[in-house]
Parts: sequence; C-alpha cells; structure tokens
Amino acid sequence: MDRPSIVALVPMRHDSERVPGKNYRPFAGRPLFHHIVIALVNSNCFSKVAVDTDSPQVIADLRENFPEVLILERPIHLRDGAIPMNDVLMHSTSQLTADYYLQTHCTNPLLTSGTISRAIQTFLSGLPEYDSLFSVKRLQTRLWTAGGVPLNHDPDRLVRTQDLPMVYEENSCIYIFDRQTLKKRANRIGERPLHFEMDLIESWDIDEEIDFRTAELIFLNREQLGVSHI
Repeated sequence: MDRPSIVALVPMRHDSERVPGKNYRPFAGRPLFHHIVIALVNSNCFSKVAVDTDSPQVIADLRENFPEVLILERPIHLRDGAIPMNDVLMHSTSQLTADYYLQTHCTNPLLTSGTISRAIQTFLSGLPEYDSLFSVKRLQTRLWTAGGVPLNHDPDRLVRTQDLPMVYEENSCIYIFDRQTLKKRANRIGERPLHFEMDLIESWDIDEEIDFRTAELIFLNREQLGVSHI
C-alpha cells in the first residue's frame, strides 16, 4: 500500500499581541519561524510544507531561504487575531489536496524532526481506530478550579505529586487530521482522537516574553542539558 500523502501546515500571522513580531524575531541566530520550517523539511515526511501567512516579511524571507516551501497568502477576512484557527485551516486545506494534514506552529521551536516523524507513524499505525491526533504533555500536579474545587486530588489526603493520577494538557504542537473530519466537525480534532504524549521540553510554546527567552536558552544549551535536537 502506498504511503498516504501528508501536507504540513504552519499558520503564521504578521502581528503578535503579547510578544511583538515574535514569529520572525531572531531566535538563536535565525528568525523564529525558521526553526519549525527546518524541522518539517528535514523530517522528510511531507509531500509539501506550506506556510499560511499575511506577513510581507515572512513571505520575502521564505522566498529567499526556503524556495521549496509553498506560501499561502492569507485572505483579508481571515487575518484578525480573533479568527478561529479551524477557519484558517479550512481555507488552507482547500488550497492543497492531501490524504492528511499536519498542523503545527512556529512558536514551538524545540519541536524536532524525530518527534514529528514519530507522531505521523503513531497516527498511521492507529488507523482506522483513530481519526485524528493531537499532541499533549503530561501533568502530575494539584489542579484546582477558579472556584477553589480540587480537580484531580483530595486535599484532605495529601499524596506526592508523582503519585497523582496523570492528566494531559493539549500543547498545541502537533495536530494530524483529514479534510473530511475538519469540514464535518469544524474542528481539527475528530470524534476519535489519539493523544500523542510529548516531553515537557519539546512542548514549550512561546506566548509571553519569558517563554521566548527561556526557550532560546534551552535551545542553545540542548547538548549540555542532554536534550535531543533530532
């Protein structure tokens, strides 16, 4: 059986509210978005890597440094930061035919080619039992609601955090889905999703300035920290 065709999608806005210009800001000697593009291209898993963007700066940089990457210029009606990502993905997938799509973000610069490849293999091995995949990170900590209700522990029976039942946080690093699922549910997560656990380092997502600085420090010191970059 032939391997299914998979397209990688990287949505990337020009503006960023909490960390201005973060998507193309220098990170470890390169614009931030270079790192995820390199990881996707080097994984050799995709029939095409595509960047969906409204940024003239990103478009010019891609044309110069990554001519093999397809640029999808985001239409004006999808450029507002409040537009749901699933709406952006509906447009992107309408431009590119593939059996499956893997979507990630340039704000995950510690995500490696090896993990991308393993996620795809895990998803393909789970077909047809599962219809989609999304990445998660493990949490073993005491969680409470805003109203003070314990979520995963009994405050009257103190146990070590490592003995608490595991819960998982969607880490926004990897989503794999097909267009039928996306169109039917208006959601990249299907009815039978597979959780793909990632380690805490690769799960790092840049939302705030402290995230940017910490991720860059980890990136620059991977070997000393014993963290794989493959």
